[in-house]
Amino acid sequence: MTVPLYLASTSPARLALLRAAGIEPRLISPGVDEDAAVAVEQERLGRPLDAPETVALLARAKAEAVLDTLVDGEPIDGLVLGGDSAFEFDGEVHGKPHEPAVALDRWRRMAEIGHGTLWSGHWLIDHRGGAVQAAAGRTAHADLTFADDLVPDELDAYIGSGEPLEVAGAFTIDGLASAFITHIEGTPSAVVGLSVPVLRDLVRGFGVPWHDLWTSRTR
Repeated sequence: MTVPLYLASTSPARLALLRAAGIEPRLISPGVDEDAAVAVEQERLGRPLDAPETVALLARAKAEAVLDTLVDGEPIDGLVLGGDSAFEFDGEVHGKPHEPAVALDRWRRMAEIGHGTLWSGHWLIDHRGGAVQAAAGRTAHADLTFADDLVPDELDAYIGSGEPLEVAGAFTIDGLASAFITHIEGTPSAVVGLSVPVLRDLVRGFGVPWHDLWTSRTR
């Protein structure tokens, strides 16, 4: 019997990754104020969060935020996944730029520095039976190298496309920016925002066979 996976995210990239892996998740928007969550944690710790701490915090916050949600009038009965991504370069952590000017400035710096690290956080909750049975999380990362011959016209055109505004790091490897990334070291799917191998390990840690999440099977 298929074990349902609830995805606490509205990311089209994460949805596409899961579908490609044979899983049709049930989507729930977590509605988490990411900036506020990070600010509260930084105040508690008395220091800034680094990239892996940031994505781990937000992935957990998103998964926990949806636990009381009714799906088709019923409580959640399955596994709940929260995910988050951030890009780290030149000693700074970057999320979604939102504004074209911010995205353009970031890309100019990225093109000059030439490399960075994309971090993805995962938090999985076993909510079978309608209650929390267990929870676990992990981060994954991939190091990226950017083309060293990017020109202003290319960057202006890319920012003008709107693609980089609402994605971590201001780029997507599965979109227009794929032409600007020359090398990836690490789990490729982590660059898209979800490490499928990490998710498999977390699922199996709850005693659930990975293939029990498949909603489409090849016979």
